[in-house]
Amino acid sequence: MQAIVIGATGATGADLLDLLLEDNAFRQVVIFVRRSPGIQHEKLKVHVIDFDNPGQWGELVQGDVLFSCLGTTLKTAGSQEAQWKIDYEYQYSFAKAASENGVPACVLVSADFASPASRNFYSRMKGRLEEAVKALGFARLTILNPPLLVRKKSDRSLEVVASKVLQFFNRMGILRSQKPLRTEILAQAMVKAAKSNKGGLTKIRGKAIWEMAEARQ
Repeated sequence: MQAIVIGATGATGADLLDLLLEDNAFRQVVIFVRRSPGIQHEKLKVHVIDFDNPGQWGELVQGDVLFSCLGTTLKTAGSQEAQWKIDYEYQYSFAKAASENGVPACVLVSADFASPASRNFYSRMKGRLEEAVKALGFARLTILNPPLLVRKKSDRSLEVVASKVLQFFNRMGILRSQKPLRTEILAQAMVKAAKSNKGGLTKIRGKAIWEMAEARQ
């Protein structure tokens, strides 16, 4: 397969990229980034682009599966409008281009509690993105709704604290469905999803993500 990745320089995307480059099921990995990641590999092709100008890169979104794990935080983005542009508009633009170019499969990282009707901005944004991507008509669409993610060497203080609190409750047998998920586990589940022959829409949450990642090939 030829994989297409957006969000390859983020925590989940970096783990995903490592897996794809070492997996013989993928002959080439094409990533779209704002700036070069400084990585060289015989299977890797890098497109440094302006995400705001799809006319410049739309025809390049060619392959067998689109992995969409681009995202930011409200703090980093600076405003809801800026976060919406990255988390919704950029991801939708790539999914639309992939669909129009005949890419048959898409693996989209969303969020737990995503809902287009949510009062929470982040959950509503993710829910609306899910609905928009569903409407594009991919032959195979996998949407992963992970709980709180644990990133390697995270500098997000609230994320670190929340993870420790949840892990404490998990040890007491509480909130097990919200067990924090390491980004490398999520990446493993994404790769397994891409290899699945199951058609149509598949949504995977919580414990099911762990199970997919740990399942045999």
